[in-house]
Amino acid sequence: MNSKDKLKKHSRIRLFIQFVFAVLINGYLTGYAKGTIFTGKTKIACVPVLNCYSCPGALGSCPIGAMQAVIGGYKHQISLYVLGLVMLFGLVLGRLICGLLCPFGLFQDLMHKIPVPKFKIPKKIDSKMRYLKYIIALVMVILLPMFLTNKFGIASPYFCKLICPAGTLGGALPLLYKNELLRNTIGALFNWKMGVLIVITLSAMFINRPFCKYLCPLGAFYSFFNKFSFYQLKLDENKCTGCKACEKVCPMDVEVVKNINSAECIKCGRCKSICPTGAIK
Repeated sequence: MNSKDKLKKHSRIRLFIQFVFAVLINGYLTGYAKGTIFTGKTKIACVPVLNCYSCPGALGSCPIGAMQAVIGGYKHQISLYVLGLVMLFGLVLGRLICGLLCPFGLFQDLMHKIPVPKFKIPKKIDSKMRYLKYIIALVMVILLPMFLTNKFGIASPYFCKLICPAGTLGGALPLLYKNELLRNTIGALFNWKMGVLIVITLSAMFINRPFCKYLCPLGAFYSFFNKFSFYQLKLDENKCTGCKACEKVCPMDVEVVKNINSAECIKCGRCKSICPTGAIK
């Protein structure tokens, strides 16, 4: 089997795993049928990916949403439970979670399969834009919920409310479809959130994983563990010919030969599949 065939086979297997995990964590089918939100006991547990609490099928909580809810409460505490879980997920898998498990990552991958011209943002601009997700994580997930509160000392979940496209796609749209009363309340905020989702969706058609690269606060958290996680990629320099076939297929534009476990690497395995000499494992 040549490298291209290996890549195709790997892509099919990865796509299957992405679909299976998306179904597993959004398996409350009654919610989609009735336009209601699951409120069972599993909802107290955080899943490792960005997955809206308000999604009708969601069986667990989003770690970013949970973190904001605790920080934005009147006591403004840091949830050691949520923080500990995110650290555990990051330590074990790193950003493999982004590359293999995240439903919104799957959505972006599917959008990128649409046959339109593909682009890469110039490296100088791209490298600066990558810091935006860290700013969003710090400001919108931590600082604003901690300091920008109402008269009762409670804050809004700013990232979920103003940016999160996963919430719009998985939560708002299915609920609006099934609930006429909700549709009657649509206003400027929903229109803004739809605009964000549309921009990211269109961007994903032309650019690989734009949300993961530039906006996702959970990806920013996991990136700190990428070099130390149990799941690592390794490059055998004795086998590597420097052809850079790996870098050509990398959805995150990682310089694989220089820094294979970069903070930006989502460990999707495409580089390993395409390598003609088997230098990556």
